[in-house]
Amino acid sequence: MTRKKFKSPRSRREVTSERAFYEKLFTEDYPRLEQLDLLNLIRGGEDSYLELKVRLTNNEKIVLEIVALANSGGGAIIFGVNDNRYVEGLDDPEEVEEELRTICRTQITPQVWPYIDKIAFDNGRRIIVLELNDKRAPHYAFDHRYYLREGATIREARAEEVTQLFARFKPTSYESIPLFNAQIDHIDEAFLWSYVRELQGELFNKSGNYPTAQVMRDMQLAIEHADKIIPTVAGMLLFGYSNQLTQVFPRSGVQLQRFSGDSSSDPVIEKVIFSGNLASLYERSQSFISRYVDLWDSINLRKHKNSDPIEGRANYNKNVVLEALTNALIHRDYCIREQFIKVNIYNNRIEITNPCITNGLIRKGLEIYGTANISNFRLKSVFKSSAYGMKTFSGGLPAIRLLAYRSSGREPKINIIQEEFRIELFGC
Repeated sequence: MTRKKFKSPRSRREVTSERAFYEKLFTEDYPRLEQLDLLNLIRGGEDSYLELKVRLTNNEKIVLEIVALANSGGGAIIFGVNDNRYVEGLDDPEEVEEELRTICRTQITPQVWPYIDKIAFDNGRRIIVLELNDKRAPHYAFDHRYYLREGATIREARAEEVTQLFARFKPTSYESIPLFNAQIDHIDEAFLWSYVRELQGELFNKSGNYPTAQVMRDMQLAIEHADKIIPTVAGMLLFGYSNQLTQVFPRSGVQLQRFSGDSSSDPVIEKVIFSGNLASLYERSQSFISRYVDLWDSINLRKHKNSDPIEGRANYNKNVVLEALTNALIHRDYCIREQFIKVNIYNNRIEITNPCITNGLIRKGLEIYGTANISNFRLKSVFKSSAYGMKTFSGGLPAIRLLAYRSSGREPKINIIQEEFRIELFGC
């Protein structure tokens, strides 16, 4: 249920149901609670969105209740009301407010930003209403566990539910979702430390103690859950052992085919499916492509047009091909299941298809102006770093378009449909 803030008291109307109350919740930047609304809510008792507390006495339990509400769509905790729904009031609401702000700031990750309202009744009793939304979810508590609310009770989220929380609240950051069937032992430590040493250069502390799990967590390539460190999608794709990735994240594969002519209806000469970390996929895919085309560093490919006597073996600018392949590997939507990145090689072109939920991407904005929401920014920042060890080319689609035209005299062809981003590179 969508949670909203209260409307202004000037727009008073009787709240006749729980649904009507929640429709009034969270609609103004600076809400002031109407006492009648509040009393009606208290009379209804605790539910999935409301917790009643007579005092702030058990901080650890309060932390879990705040986390559970924030992870379950938001809600409110009212302090100063007993189990019989009677308003007893608080002796020092200002002190309670300060303690609640400290809890939300220091004992919950990421921090919770609540709205705290102090309500005074005609009889002098005062209570506090702590309102929560889900804008920064998912949250975890001091014990590095995630909690959910079901009715008036809270419970620890199961592993698959934590994954669902990340997918629900961070849909554009699927790379940050933890892979609960993976573990730190699945990380290639030699590869990881090679990257760290190269990145830090002479600043690298050779005598320092750098546990792999801690480094992965600090790089935001793993999360801490209970007493374990769990690699994320990005962590495994960048530094996971290739044979382990096949088991824990099989959707990361690349399918490459060489057709015997200019159409997908022509016979297939060779077809392979590679799986593994991004470095492995990049190098093995590049090797396959190089078997069937010539990749040149030269700008003017037309002078090489007749350099190879083998019919159907075309010339391409190497940087154009590598950037198109890089774009597919680091910007694909890894939330899309059962689809590979596809590379099809024909006599006259290379076609690279990337599974992609386009979310309104405009082709002209991408290829001409390079305007797009960057997905998988952690994958991009590490993979494109020279410390990662892959020879890449920068500039994105505008650079691909310009360099391809300068090299072969033809612009790439780009198509964007619902779950597919396709780029065709033409050889000469």
